[in-house]
Amino acid sequence: MLKQKRFLSPRRKSHLSITGLFLALCGILAAGCSSLKPRDFAGSNTTLEPDQYFMGHTRSWGVTENRGGQPTSHFTTDSFGTREAGGDVMIEQTFHYEKGRTQQRTWHVHRIGEHHYEATANDVVGKAHGEAQGNVFCWEYTIAVKPGNPLSHVHLRQWMYLPEGTDTMFTRVEVKKFGLILQQITESFHHLPMDAKDDTLLSK
Repeated sequence: MLKQKRFLSPRRKSHLSITGLFLALCGILAAGCSSLKPRDFAGSNTTLEPDQYFMGHTRSWGVTENRGGQPTSHFTTDSFGTREAGGDVMIEQTFHYEKGRTQQRTWHVHRIGEHHYEATANDVVGKAHGEAQGNVFCWEYTIAVKPGNPLSHVHLRQWMYLPEGTDTMFTRVEVKKFGLILQQITESFHHLPMDAKDDTLLSK
């Protein structure tokens, strides 16, 4: 038994041609829109050096969003950076969450050459590694949410941006577990005098 050939109408052919052209164009655009690297900001007139920026007292305000983009919590931090004997910077950071909950993290930041850094902290697994170029700093690290339980580890990638002509730094953090995005955090930092009181903490 002979199979009958299916003939497409001119309108159907035109639709398929347009669809194919659209998909091809999307592929070309996706290939040309690769993500930026820290070195792409090297020409900035502003320089962000984390071992310099976090010296003294800095305060931040941040908001946490779920992977759907909905805000789930907000927090503030107070950080105090001091230069250690070997030239590294120690940053003592206190997080203030809703209902009075607090968390402590102490960073030891070591500069490697002109643009690269590594750091350790009390709840960080191994070392954090980062690169600073122009007005941008990007680093990645793994946090043990429950020390001693590897299944609790989450991986963070944090971008820091210092716009030209301002002291306020903006950061964006992506929190992943098993390769899936769990949370995203937006945060802004600014400097305060070393004797500034904690007068902007979250209300309980």
